[in-house]
Amino acid sequence: MPAAPQVHRLDLRLRELAQLFNSLDPTPFLHRDLGADAEEYIESWAMEHRPGSRLQINVHLQQLPPDPDPQALIAEAIHNYFRYKAELARRELRHLLGIGRESLLIGLAFLALCLAAAGLVDRYASAPLLAFGRESLTIAGWVAMWRPIQVFLYDWWPINRRRRVYLALGHVPVHVSGPPRP
Repeated sequence: MPAAPQVHRLDLRLRELAQLFNSLDPTPFLHRDLGADAEEYIESWAMEHRPGSRLQINVHLQQLPPDPDPQALIAEAIHNYFRYKAELARRELRHLLGIGRESLLIGLAFLALCLAAAGLVDRYASAPLLAFGRESLTIAGWVAMWRPIQVFLYDWWPINRRRRVYLALGHVPVHVSGPPRP
């Protein structure tokens, strides 16, 4: 029987619940932004692990809030925040792919024009200087394809990886512990 996949645990040790959230955000806890330090710490920890890894966050509070069960509050706040971040990353990816499609159409049109012009130069002129012009047109046409190739080969996958990490963090098990209640 195969062994169960390893669970990667992050232990957040906080004095109080407020340390987890952005203190300038006036919205209720469930919809508040995480504090920049907490967000960066959680995100960088999750990015260290392979996609599809089992993750778990353990929040250790030195002072429990007066709410009888901070577990549900903290878990939902973390989930809401990272689902929101996943949606932002999805939009960013969609926007980038749209730019890639536009760049591809523009690049293909420019490449076709450059290759047609290079063919005309080749057909009607034989001087060595015109050969230089023909090669320059061919190169310029292919350089116009640089951006769409960059988008479709390289730029999209880091955003998609970040989106997948945010989706995982949007469902990560969150456990809260603190000192025993009196």
